[in-house]
Amino acid sequence: MVEFPEQAEAAKLEHRLSLRFEPEKVTGPGQFHRATIDPMSPATLSPDALSTDAPGNDTLAGIHVPLITPFAADGTVAATSLEGLAHAVLDAGTRGIVALGTTAEPASLTADEKHTVIEVCVRVCRERGATLILGAGSHDTRATAAALAELAHLPHVTAALVPVPYFTRPQAAGVLAHFTSLAAASPVPLIVYHVPYRTAQPLSAACLRALGALPGVVGMKYAAGGVDEQAVELLGDLPEDFAVLAGDDLFVSPLLALGAAGGILASAHLAIESFVELAAAWHAGEATRARNLGHRLTALSAALFSEPNPTVLKGVLHAQGRIPTADVRLPLVPASRATVDAALDRLAEL
Repeated sequence: MVEFPEQAEAAKLEHRLSLRFEPEKVTGPGQFHRATIDPMSPATLSPDALSTDAPGNDTLAGIHVPLITPFAADGTVAATSLEGLAHAVLDAGTRGIVALGTTAEPASLTADEKHTVIEVCVRVCRERGATLILGAGSHDTRATAAALAELAHLPHVTAALVPVPYFTRPQAAGVLAHFTSLAAASPVPLIVYHVPYRTAQPLSAACLRALGALPGVVGMKYAAGGVDEQAVELLGDLPEDFAVLAGDDLFVSPLLALGAAGGILASAHLAIESFVELAAAWHAGEATRARNLGHRLTALSAALFSEPNPTVLKGVLHAQGRIPTADVRLPLVPASRATVDAALDRLAEL
């Protein structure tokens, strides 16, 4: 079999990761106990770059809701409805919210609209003492670093949710170099958004573990479209103070069963208390209760994701009177009435 140079380099990197990424103690109050080895550079990162109040596994544990962006009839952001949604999910026991995640349609929002969303979410989380995760970044390292630098002006942001580079599809060494660079300079801790069916970047468990061992990386939103071998390996040997959050709503229950700390779930706009109960049941080791509830919630999530997210979810929220319209922005189009009705039926059956 012919082996191309890039494949050979990737194989070498994977071997290096398996040998070199052993956790290393980082001393100091509130700092992470993480490996400080950067495989891309002979220099090691200084612990001084770490936030002294960075979140750990406990802070990120539980259910976080990636809020939609509701639109008014005139097409503007319905800020009052957004604030109501934020309070509602926190009232029901979620750990926190995610602003400007993919569910919020951030690619279609203007800079002013993004500012409005952030302003609302920061205010609510500050009032409620809730965790706020902010979606940030792209496949360009310098642009992502610039976006993260702006978060220094937002002291109430718990962490930034940053995607694995998409479209350019760097090799594993490039992915690690990308996050090493970002984490060293970011004013807030990072949560890696691993979503290979969107990034075309399947990463090995060794690479995922290496990302989790980087100083300044506190968690990973794991959305691989299922429970794969890499998830099992990663959750079986997690870096210290590193939280895996389920990112595929249909697979939150099995990932929690394997040891995920919680989830970032669009479905948890609905049946909020049930998703919170699901996480609590798995954490308490109540497998029978968790398994039965998980099956019912999976049916709801399947209905909500039967058309592109967040089209069905917005249809349901509008039918409930919680947002003024079910509008989404092109290239998305509203979900069909039949699909929305089917999701409402699943919700009623819970």
